[in-house]
Amino acid sequence: MESNKMWDPKQIGLNVSYYRKKRKITQQVLCEKVDISRTHMSRIETGQSMPSIGLLYRLAEALDVEPGKLTDEKE
Repeated sequence: MESNKMWDPKQIGLNVSYYRKKRKITQQVLCEKVDISRTHMSRIETGQSMPSIGLLYRLAEALDVEPGKLTDEKE
């Protein structure tokens, strides 16, 4: 990933949603794993909220993916 590339909250949201559904995890279960509210998770998945770096890493760990998979565009 390029260091000067800005992260797109909509892309991150799409990726979080994609990997959550791929792993067959509900929003509620993922929220509990990363210690955030369901409202916050919904705002992340819809691109209305940008997760902090720390939360991005917790989401990646909970979804068993590299953090870059949550920020990159799908091929």
